[in-house]
Amino acid sequence: MAIRTTRTQVTFNAPFALPELDGVQPGGTYDVETDEEAFEGNERTVFVRIATLLRVRSSGSTSTVTINPAGLQAALDRDAASSLIAGEAIPPHAKLTPRTNLPLS
Repeated sequence: MAIRTTRTQVTFNAPFALPELDGVQPGGTYDVETDEEAFEGNERTVFVRIATLLRVRSSGSTSTVTINPAGLQAALDRDAASSLIAGEAIPPHAKLTPRTNLPLS
C-alpha cells in the first residue's frame, strides 16, 4: 500500500492545549503532517488518514507528537472564536460556514 504525506501549517493567535501535549503551548505557527494510506478499488483509489503529527518546538528542540485531528480542529475553532470575541481579525485558518435555514424576516 502506498502512503502519502501532506504537510501544512496552522497558526494559533493565543496559547492552546491538546490532550496529547504536556501543558499549554504558546501561540504561533506549527507544522502539521498528515499520513494517508491508499486503498485501490476497481474504479478509484481511496485515501484513509492513518496519522496526524504536530511538530512542537520547546527549549531549542523540536518534537513530533501524534495528535487527534478532531482535537486539533477543535483547538483551532476555539482560537478563532476567542479572536473574534477580542475583536481581532479573523485568522486565516478559521472555518466560516454559512448559516442556513434562517427564518425570513
